Amino acid sequence: MRRGLDWLVLMATVLVFGASFALLGSVIGMNSPWLMLLLMFDLLGIAKVAEPLFRLKMPGPLHSVRRCERAGNAYRRLGVPEFGKLLRRSPLRYLNAGVYLAARHGDLDEVRVRAEGSEANHFWVAVLFTPYVLYAALEHQWQVTAWFTLAQVVVNVYPILHLRHVRERLARTLARMDRRRSARR
Repeated sequence: MRRGLDWLVLMATVLVFGASFALLGSVIGMNSPWLMLLLMFDLLGIAKVAEPLFRLKMPGPLHSVRRCERAGNAYRRLGVPEFGKLLRRSPLRYLNAGVYLAARHGDLDEVRVRAEGSEANHFWVAVLFTPYVLYAALEHQWQVTAWFTLAQVVVNVYPILHLRHVRERLARTLARMDRRRSARR
């Protein structure tokens, strides 16, 4: 019963997003950059609504958090921890509340799974959105290219970096908890 309801919600979401996309396209034109921006957000929303049914995954070679990501301070220099604070301390946290411990009642494994899924959602939306940014550049639409590159960084790249940082911290915490459990036995 629950699975059927999840499918119904997903189909309704796709229909509503598709209708809003078509209606807006008829008003502002199907080649409008604003329509492409809406499409990026629609795809993120659809991926989120689809999570009870299936989760997107990162490609195998990109899934593991690299040693330089764990050991280096590149994330600190890029301001990824500050980006995470911005997400946690603003209403933006409600866009993906499932990646917070309080929402998962302290279940670190569930938070890790949700962080991996969210990271993959942002990755695949970035992959799908990049050709439009390249097209805008090839068409010499420099303002569109610049703004959409910025949108790509803020909406997809930084969330990916933040979620990778979160996954690494969760992995360290889970390993520490496992060691403590093993030491008690």
